Formats: sequence, C-alpha cells, structure tokens
Amino acid sequence: MERKVIVVTGPTCSGKTKVGISLAKKLGTEIISADSRQFYKHLNIGTAKPGNEELKQIKHHLIDFLEPDEIYNVSKFETDALNIIENIFQKGKIPVVIGGSGLYIKGLIDGIFNTVDVDEDYREELKIKREQFGNEFLYNELKTVDPGTALKLLPQNWKRIMRALEVFHITGQSIRDFQNNYTRQIDCEFIQFGLNWRREILYQNINNRVDSMIQNGLVDEVKNILTKGFSKNLNALNTVGYKEIISYLDEEITLERAVELIKRNTRRYAKRQMTWFRKDDRINWININSIDDLNNAEKIILDNFN
Repeated sequence: MERKVIVVTGPTCSGKTKVGISLAKKLGTEIISADSRQFYKHLNIGTAKPGNEELKQIKHHLIDFLEPDEIYNVSKFETDALNIIENIFQKGKIPVVIGGSGLYIKGLIDGIFNTVDVDEDYREELKIKREQFGNEFLYNELKTVDPGTALKLLPQNWKRIMRALEVFHITGQSIRDFQNNYTRQIDCEFIQFGLNWRREILYQNINNRVDSMIQNGLVDEVKNILTKGFSKNLNALNTVGYKEIISYLDEEITLERAVELIKRNTRRYAKRQMTWFRKDDRINWININSIDDLNNAEKIILDNFN
C-alpha cells in the first residue's frame, strides 16, 4: 500500500468536517483532527466540533483529549499525529487529516523544524501584551518558561524575547536547545486538498453558523466552562466565540454586540487562514459555490488522490 495521507483543509465554515467524514466512510478509515481548539474538552458548540453521531460513525483522533488548562503545542501535535498515522497505516488504511489550523498542519507535513518561525496569531498576542504591559512583562514571562535564555537577555531586547517565547510556545523547548535536539524520520506523503468558497458565500456561512451557535447554547457552554473553575484568561478560551461571550458575561458588552463581534472576528480569522494557505502551492484547491459542489468534493478528492 502506498503510504499517502489525505489532508482536507480550508477556512472555518467551509465544510471540512462534512467532506472528511464522507471520505472516511468511503475509505473505511479514521480521521485525525488538526483543529487546535477541538483538542479541548467542553469547547463543543463554539468550535463546531463533530456531533456525537458523527463521532460514533467514524473514529476521530485528537478531539476532546485535553482539559482547557492543559498545555499543548505544535511539537506535541506533530509527534502524536505521526504516531496515529503510522497506526492507521498498520491497519492497511489511508489516514485522513481534517482541520483549519494552518500552523499545526504545516508542522505535521513539513516538520516543526521548518515551522518554528511562524505563529502569526501568537506574535500578535505578544505585541498586544507589550503595548499594554511593557517589555518587563514579556521578560518575566520568558523567565518563567525559559530562564536560561532569559539570563542572556535584557528586558529591552524585546524582539529576541518575543522570538524566544514564540519558539517555546510552538515547540515546548528552549530556543537554545531546539535545533540541536530536533530529529524527524517520516515515510509517507501528504496530499493536500483545500475547500475554496467565494468570499461572500463563505461570509454568509459564517453568519449562519454564529446564529446557530447562539441558538444552540453557546452562552451556557461558556458559563459551564467558567463554573467548572477554568480561568477566563486561558489560551484555550482566547479564541473567537469564547472571548466575546466572556466579555458579555463580564457585562462589558451586550449579547447583541458579542454576536456582531463573533461574526466580524470569524470573518477576519477566515481571511487570515486563506492568506496562510495560499502561500502553500501544494494545496489542490476545490472551488465550492454551493452545497452540491460540497457534496461532490469527496469524489474530486478521490479522483485526484488515486
């Protein structure tokens, strides 16, 4: 059997889960999630996690296996996903990877060594922290996670501090040790397919999904997570859908405004995702303009994969 892996990616609300499950059924195989928020338990509605029936139909890996306060990064994902892929190969099946977290997909396909230079969302988060709290705050964060590197820097070396924090965030290792310790052996080929909607249709999909999430109980889901004792400042909750509802629960904004912001911020996130994915010319794009096109995506993928 050829050791090939199907990867289905694209922006949020593009139908990746639907296509992935159809593919997995057709191939009699298993799915590996590459959605960095679906890793977490309790985050269901806001992450558009597959439902119980879908999870019963097809075996999914790397969904619902972390508590919101557990630390996980691209390096750990790369190791875990490659082990699962190998196990699926040993069963004589074709692994299917589904998700829109570009950094995680790149880490899996190219290896963390070639991925460690980028995490635009985290960089933006660090920039905001520096603007709000100053260089000393970032320096103290580095002292906490990588004291050896911090000893060789001063708070005014903020660019190098941000770089060291970014490397630790992605790899879980010190920037000084990472390159010397990294090894990777892989014996498979990744074939990537992307779902490409016209922007106006994708944005309508986003608006519809957000409305559905609110109707299905997103506010109560967030309340439940916080009631369990999880901090509202957790990285897992610093994501579109959750942070806006937290602002509503803190009485900083109205629910109507929270919904508006979720829709706006999800559209912006989708735009960032497409900017990321379009840099990778290995992705085979499938143009989607309707549900019929989405239903036909499975056949297009199989025709181009075989």
